[in-house]
Amino acid sequence: MGFKILGVDTSCDDTSLALLAIEGEKFKTLDHFVSFQKVHQKYGGVYPFLAKREHKKNLPLLFKRIKEKFELLAVTVGPGLEPCLWAGIEFTKNLAKKLNLPIVPVNHLEAHILVNFFEFPLSKVKFPAVSLVVSGGHTQLILMEKIGKYKLIGETRDDAAGECLDKVARLLGLGYPGGPAIEKFSKLKIKNQKLKIVLPRPMIDQKNYDFSFSGLKTAVLYDFLKRPERVRESRDYKILMAKEAQQAVIDVLVFKTLRAIVEFGAKSVIFGGGVAANDELRRQFLKISKAKKLNQQILFPKKELCTDNGLMVALSGYFHQEEATKEFDKIIARANLKI
Repeated sequence: MGFKILGVDTSCDDTSLALLAIEGEKFKTLDHFVSFQKVHQKYGGVYPFLAKREHKKNLPLLFKRIKEKFELLAVTVGPGLEPCLWAGIEFTKNLAKKLNLPIVPVNHLEAHILVNFFEFPLSKVKFPAVSLVVSGGHTQLILMEKIGKYKLIGETRDDAAGECLDKVARLLGLGYPGGPAIEKFSKLKIKNQKLKIVLPRPMIDQKNYDFSFSGLKTAVLYDFLKRPERVRESRDYKILMAKEAQQAVIDVLVFKTLRAIVEFGAKSVIFGGGVAANDELRRQFLKISKAKKLNQQILFPKKELCTDNGLMVALSGYFHQEEATKEFDKIIARANLKI
């Protein structure tokens, strides 16, 4: 079926390989493997050099499961944790040399956007589009005129949304990764209806499109510390705090994204990143945009393609195949790569 691309992603703590087949405008997943590094759970966060060690162990094991040949390689070069990025880059370079194949260096943030076109044909997407990339490491609003032509219109000044939720979950003892743990807890019901928590919505009224979630994290900590131990250790408190923290993040993301859509005359809205898998974010964005009678195309990736994965890297490699190179020395880790 057409030609095939192998995508490699080791930007953070997930090791992922995906083999993508292309036939015209249609894409088919031949293989897609993700190895989750459970070793970080006891720390409540990712240790880069520990993650690199796990990547180097996992990559050959995952590659052994790839059964078909391919014509092109694509690898995430940034942004991400530098030791982790290098693990994937060195593995991909060695493979490319062995097979005499070129490599497409991939921007991780752009890949989170482009993965939407796995099921939604690019030819049917209306531009300009506003893209919200929201994950553990990044919260950005991007104006997209076409593939390869982007303008960053807003980003977080400190903590990303996912990073904030991770830290809230760690404080409450809900586990890691924090976003899914917060989401799961927020769906539960409380018994103590008298318990109230009110958190700020940072920068929601500012006219720019930047974000700040550090203050929200601090507000959670202050509320936690002022409560008696029996309250803050209670199930009701944890549920209510999960609900309020998640809602505070959603309110800011939705409000700023909707305002950007109107100001920039966007015809489409494209979501990407791990936080975009959140059910409440999806539900509330669709509900509010409908209530405001906005008629933009709204693209959410499949939930399993919101978190880091090799398929989005392979897909990005396809869209940038003209950048494929055998000058491997020029392919380096760029931890702070911008879109």
